Amino acid sequence: MRKIRIIEHISLDGVIQAPGGRNEDGDYPYGGWTEPYSDQAVGEAIVAAHSEPFDLLLGRQTYDIWSGFWPKAAKSPMVDSFNAATKYVATHRPDSLGWGPAEGLALDIVAGLGRVKAKKGPDLILWGSSTLTPVLLEHGLADEVLLLIYPVLLGKGKRFFFGRSPATRTRARRHEGWVLRRRQHLQNQRASADRFLRRRAA
Repeated sequence: MRKIRIIEHISLDGVIQAPGGRNEDGDYPYGGWTEPYSDQAVGEAIVAAHSEPFDLLLGRQTYDIWSGFWPKAAKSPMVDSFNAATKYVATHRPDSLGWGPAEGLALDIVAGLGRVKAKKGPDLILWGSSTLTPVLLEHGLADEVLLLIYPVLLGKGKRFFFGRSPATRTRARRHEGWVLRRRQHLQNQRASADRFLRRRAA
């Protein structure tokens, strides 16, 4: 049985909504909030997380955002891996999945996830997909969680934990909070992050 790994950009108060772009999620005022913290360390962590063959597990909104980006991105090993991966998508419209190879999870999401997990193939990686993530956690379907932690409090937005997940004992492999390992970086970025969030709220 293959593993499911969740990867999320997350604020200190648990928000995972719209980290990548200002217009990524409608009128959310802090879209693109990871921008002030872009550096080599997070890029290396992301590349390392995709170093082995993988398929993707995505909510419909994340799928739609990515389908407008990855097929047009400049070729690289990472881009090729994302485009070649099978995308398993939580959607009511499986016939509209143009960025393939792709497959819908069916209406019973939990059963669909179990079916996909039991199939032969590479491990599955879930990015974003804030409505799908709590389903994985609630039903014990996630095997690993990688959180890329950013030193910012957003105060509002979709969160990683919704209070429905059962108590779970985890075995930490190593600390993955790349920003929190770098105190000087945290201090130097605070002013630019404050300016960025004020612009988004204006």
